[in-house]
Amino acid sequence: MSQTTQHILMIRPKHFSFNAETAANNSFQQQDKQIDAQTVSSIAIVEFDAFVQKLRSQGIDVIVVEDTDTPIKPDAVFPNNWISFHEDGLVLTYPMYSTNRRIERRPDIIEQLKTRFLVNKDYTFEHYEEDGIFLEGTGSLILDRENKIVYANLSARTDLRLLDKWCVLTGYRKVYFLARDKQGADIYHTNVVMSLGHDFCVICLECIPESPEKKQLITVLQETGKEIIEISMDQLEQFAGNMLEVNNAKGNHFLVMSTTAYNSLRPDQIECIEKRATIITGDIPTIEKNGGGSVRCMMAEIFLPLKSIQ
Repeated sequence: MSQTTQHILMIRPKHFSFNAETAANNSFQQQDKQIDAQTVSSIAIVEFDAFVQKLRSQGIDVIVVEDTDTPIKPDAVFPNNWISFHEDGLVLTYPMYSTNRRIERRPDIIEQLKTRFLVNKDYTFEHYEEDGIFLEGTGSLILDRENKIVYANLSARTDLRLLDKWCVLTGYRKVYFLARDKQGADIYHTNVVMSLGHDFCVICLECIPESPEKKQLITVLQETGKEIIEISMDQLEQFAGNMLEVNNAKGNHFLVMSTTAYNSLRPDQIECIEKRATIITGDIPTIEKNGGGSVRCMMAEIFLPLKSIQ
């Protein structure tokens, strides 16, 4: 079982914009009031296309699906929150905190992927939206696929009860904690706090209060051979925790991050990363500012088995 994949699903947005619903508990969002909504949407498409080209230029298999014109989905560019794809052919769909994000779930995308990949079972947690509890895919869940461990920062979008159910379904062991921003508010997603590579972890320990859960988190990372590359709270606010390690067909490893995140890193942090993976940067300031998410949120990893060529 590999920690990384070369197959990535990305959704090319039609109507990207600041989402007031998600801003209720996403402190990373900032509405750009200097330009109109249509301009924001147009710039986001340009940023998206350039980022996809950068990934493809390194031999990464990026499967781009166009967003639909209707219904309007301001956050469609962040598919990793509503779906995840697993090595055993399992597809999972998730309950979303924001009502206007629930319409992002698209069965037609799953059907399209079935032409290339084996899907032999699927499971949905969507019905838990009726109970007001949520688990937002690999925004909520950071997976150590090799050791079957899931890391989760509990918040309004990451419910412990659903985390337990997810672990029963998948056979993963949970490691959970609480992370807070500078104002003391819960950080909305785990994937802005930490990024897990094949032998390293980029993480903001500063935002996790001292607790038994924090001690366990550090212990498990060390026991599984992950070198901890610690980032500061200031760097977290520049999306330095929102990275994703991928590979290409040649087996080369890449750590994907935004230009914003890269520019926040110290030379020693960059050197430590570059010993393990080649850095790819995506320049997406408009998406980051208005959407409150960075490059990792834009990429849904596909670990499904490839179908045999007849």
